[in-house]
Amino acid sequence: MHPAFSVIFLTTLIGVGQGLFMALYLLHLGAELEVLAPMDEVRFHALGGLIALAFLAAGLLASFFHLGHPERAWRAAAMWRTSWLSREVIVLPAFMALVFLWSLGKFLGWPGMTVLGAVAVVVSLALFVCTGMIYACIKFLQEWHSPLTVVNYLLLGSASGFTFATAWAAYQGEGNVRYLGAWAIALTLMAFVTRSASLIRNARLKPKSSLQTAIGVRHPRIVQKSQGFMGGSFNTREFFHGKPAAVLKGVKWAFLVLVFPVPVILMGVGMQGPSWPVLGAAFVAQYVGLIAERWFFFAQANHPQNLYYQVVS
Repeated sequence: MHPAFSVIFLTTLIGVGQGLFMALYLLHLGAELEVLAPMDEVRFHALGGLIALAFLAAGLLASFFHLGHPERAWRAAAMWRTSWLSREVIVLPAFMALVFLWSLGKFLGWPGMTVLGAVAVVVSLALFVCTGMIYACIKFLQEWHSPLTVVNYLLLGSASGFTFATAWAAYQGEGNVRYLGAWAIALTLMAFVTRSASLIRNARLKPKSSLQTAIGVRHPRIVQKSQGFMGGSFNTREFFHGKPAAVLKGVKWAFLVLVFPVPVILMGVGMQGPSWPVLGAAFVAQYVGLIAERWFFFAQANHPQNLYYQVVS
């Protein structure tokens, strides 16, 4: 498939926002249960919640660049009974509203933030499911049609959010930096296991279609000599990335390095101080890697129509 950077930024940015909020709420809950040191309500929680909201808003803004008619975006929610995309369109603004209310409540010292935060966490998890299922429900794209798609969206987004939260706590001079860092490293390692599993699974996939089924001819030997067009078309632009295999291989190894070992090493070093510049570098490296990971996720999906539109002569 052809990777759209608007969707790449949408999925990665809201993932950071979701993971960051869950990290903030985890610290709030730990303080309420008196198992963690309390963090500053305004400087850490309220402002951190607004930063999470900014990530979510940036992702939402990026999604508009993928629409041919942004003024009709509201219509995307109309098919919520059957469409995971429509459900995402509904759940994302709902989550943003809850994050805003929770941050405002932290700033003003409202009671009931534990309950409101718990509701927001549930909605955040629902948003991960909706986003992942947009792709996992497409049966004819075998690379996406797997529970691992949803799991990877959840773990990668959570890992990036917790990595940012670790750097944020260090920057604010708060405690629990090592606690957050341990969560970030654990989530990153779990994401490495599940993302590696999806790569291994996809490498072993066998196409269910063939040239014979693509054109309806049963002859045992078919050789394609031409695409059938003098130039490109919508089919050749939107359903194929147009890059050689070497580029895909390079992007794959780039994200495997940047998303997993690099941030883990940097967090291990940064937590010793703690040093917020090192921890911030861990987040930056991981997020750049996530952009590459999401590009590869889209590019690796092989649309069945490419069996026919594969050669330009």
